[in-house]
Amino acid sequence: MDPAEADQLGTVFFDAVRQGAAGFYDADQRRAWAPRVPAGPDWARRLTGQQTLVARVAGKPVGFMTLDAQGYIDLAFVAPAHQRQGVGGRLYARLEGLAQEAGLERLHTQASHLVRGLFEQQGWSVLREQQSDRAGVTLTNFVMEKRLSGAA
Repeated sequence: MDPAEADQLGTVFFDAVRQGAAGFYDADQRRAWAPRVPAGPDWARRLTGQQTLVARVAGKPVGFMTLDAQGYIDLAFVAPAHQRQGVGGRLYARLEGLAQEAGLERLHTQASHLVRGLFEQQGWSVLREQQSDRAGVTLTNFVMEKRLSGAA
């Protein structure tokens, strides 16, 4: 990831939540999840503090996924105009390959309804459903994992 694109990735995140997640979360939930476009030094640090893979179309970021050294996927978002076109699947395939190369035994995340299906298609398991509170609004997500075969 080019650190100069951090703010563009913030827009991808915001649009994915506010527009792309509309079929899974109501307007109040989406506003609580993404009250504003993340930007600035703290957002850039969050992205550069882990491995961030970026999908681009015509040089413009349209999706991204992050992976930390412990196999945690913190962020996985695709711009609404590019959802359901294989962008998330291609990002995930690259990410899993990197995890395998690093010798990670397991990947894990707290997946939204939006990305749960993608991860299940890739062989992930739901460990449990959970609710969290954001700004007084309850959001549901899923603790998921995938055990990696052939890990060192």
